[in-house]
Amino acid sequence: MKDFVKMSNLSLPEPLNLIGGEWKPAASGAEMDVISPIDGEVFARIADSDKADIDAAVAAARDAFEGGAWSELTAAERGRLMIRLSERILENAEDLAQLETRDNGKPITQARADMKVTARYFEYYGGAADKVHGEVIPFQRGYNVEMHREPHGVTGHIIPWNYPAQMFGRSVAPALAMGNATVLKPAEDACMTALAIARMACDLGFPPGAINIVTGRGEVAGQALADHPGIDFISFTGSPEVGQIIQQSAARNFIGCTLELGGKSPQIVFDDADLGAALPVLVNAVIQNGGQTCSAGTRVLIQRGIFDEVCGLLKAQFEGVSAEASDHDDAKLGPLISAKQKSRVETYIDEADAPLMARGRIKDGAPENGFYVAPAIFGPCDPKSKIAQEEVFGPVLSIIPFDDEKDAISIANGTEYGLVAAIWTRDGGRQQRVAKAMRCGQVFINGYGAGGGVELPFGGVRKSGHGREKGFAALHEFSTIKTIVNNHG
Repeated sequence: MKDFVKMSNLSLPEPLNLIGGEWKPAASGAEMDVISPIDGEVFARIADSDKADIDAAVAAARDAFEGGAWSELTAAERGRLMIRLSERILENAEDLAQLETRDNGKPITQARADMKVTARYFEYYGGAADKVHGEVIPFQRGYNVEMHREPHGVTGHIIPWNYPAQMFGRSVAPALAMGNATVLKPAEDACMTALAIARMACDLGFPPGAINIVTGRGEVAGQALADHPGIDFISFTGSPEVGQIIQQSAARNFIGCTLELGGKSPQIVFDDADLGAALPVLVNAVIQNGGQTCSAGTRVLIQRGIFDEVCGLLKAQFEGVSAEASDHDDAKLGPLISAKQKSRVETYIDEADAPLMARGRIKDGAPENGFYVAPAIFGPCDPKSKIAQEEVFGPVLSIIPFDDEKDAISIANGTEYGLVAAIWTRDGGRQQRVAKAMRCGQVFINGYGAGGGVELPFGGVRKSGHGREKGFAALHEFSTIKTIVNNHG
């Protein structure tokens, strides 16, 4: 990490929380190590915070929202601050990307793309801040009825480790645009870029308390934030198991929440698909970010008439993929986030209830203590098998044959999740029929993913959660409706 510090315009974030515009150590003085997935070495430390720090952050946010400088800004002024932050992120994009790669382990090319998307969140929501309008509702004679959209107040944000910078933008930016004051608890496994971007926000003049960041363990600081009676809304991205706990906490405090909880997303390849266009996307959708993406396309459904052909193409592609140190410009697959995650994914591979079709490798020279896992394809898989049903969160692909359109729809919808799906076919009628039949939040036709998709509402159904992030839908989530009825006679 010393090399990063030497070449960077950024200083390595210190083990401090941002509370009320000031950088403070945990009230207990506790700290914890930050380990790089690339080589398993400690390269930084963060504050190991607890309830006392969350209490202070929520109080600071409340002060900012109720009478503080943040509450006095107009929507246009909030937007201008956010757009300046977007510009600052782009100015420091390379240094932030280097920090993200060291902290998270993702390939540097992916980290660079993430910084552009993070900047876009603040640009998009900065531009939208003064464009969320109310309505006038026709009513009885003698009345004027207005519907206003207003901020919740203090919003809590618990984000995961797989896209630290992006998730900061995705969760916090729409809340700020609506005028909420925010408290963010980033994942302890990767939070360096969130802290670095928050420092930029302070330098640009964001009022004290608008953005508060408290680092620490999920079961301590995260739980304290979820349980806190002083927050008015909470946004969580993570596992379904923790999502249940978050929702229970929200229910006890009678507040709303958005939950994005993962998926087992299908890509359906019909026999008329453009395989040349589909193949690289099928592979990238599962190896991007080491497969540690909620919307990863981890199931490929292939029509039987082309099953052997597509399997052969996928096998050749996967056997050529190597997990390697992610700071190389040509790296496609880096390490997983932690030793724990590596062990979890390897257990799924070792205990898979389907034939192993192909396996990539770990590249010679990859740091011995890094958290590398060679990618794997299994198939043909029973649609009900564990490897085809459960979210592995690693570079593992399940291949499933299907007979016809009806069979494909049944298999695609046949898990507890419902986040994203893709349909590969040239048949326009089939595109529409199958897209409408998918039980999920997003459907891509002849493609997968959208370069961040900041403008596109995103979220799931069933075990993938509820509520929507991205696009104007997120602004609606981070606001509440007030109806004003004026009897003017």
